[in-house]
Amino acid sequence: MTESGNETFVEKAKGAIEEGTGRLKDAAGGLTGDLGMQAEGKVDQLSGMARREFAELYEEGEGKVEKAVLFVQDRPLLSVAIAAVVGLLAGLILLPRRAAKG
Repeated sequence: MTESGNETFVEKAKGAIEEGTGRLKDAAGGLTGDLGMQAEGKVDQLSGMARREFAELYEEGEGKVEKAVLFVQDRPLLSVAIAAVVGLLAGLILLPRRAAKG
């Protein structure tokens, strides 16, 4: 596993722990009637879920970037041509048109 893979795994684990802690707080708050603890538990649950989802999205995006880098390394001329066409199209779309004089 790479270093960034380890970091992603750690973030997923932290998210799962935070979510579990939130569930416990939510349950304890419900049993004792402590609305503040219950609300804090729900916030922790959502925070843990968000942390895990972000780690998964990061991992997925990292794989796509790796594929793009390999594509550019394997086909450099095609990559330059694609970039040129995209740049030309962006320029035509985004730059204002000049009015004809006359």
